[in-house]
Amino acid sequence: MTTPFGTMELHELVLPMHSNHHGQLFAGQGLQWLAKAAFLTARGLAQREVVMAGVTRVDFLAPVPVGCQLTLRGWLSRVGRSSMTVCIHGLAVRPHMPGEDVLKGVFEMVAVDATGRPVAIHPSHLNQETTP
Repeated sequence: MTTPFGTMELHELVLPMHSNHHGQLFAGQGLQWLAKAAFLTARGLAQREVVMAGVTRVDFLAPVPVGCQLTLRGWLSRVGRSSMTVCIHGLAVRPHMPGEDVLKGVFEMVAVDATGRPVAIHPSHLNQETTP
């Protein structure tokens, strides 16, 4: 399965060790997975290392019970010289039930060189054609 250029999909299983005292996904763990998805999305486009420069918004829309599969979908909403805005959408999936929107976030990511300094994203990475 291929995903469109500039997008990424990550799957996580919510286990008891990821939960809070209510048996739901612990918010800190949810933030970690959102950040991981933003990193993978940005690095995939930039084709180099990236760092997080900021979090514009995070919303916890519904509780995520232990046992759910969490599908995190990331896409780029803006690409600048060295920075990118990455949107992440989280869908909780349980067997025999429709998926439910549970998380979303907007992250600012920056492409960096080996010393951690911002570096321009090469334009060839921005215009890749998708093949069927």
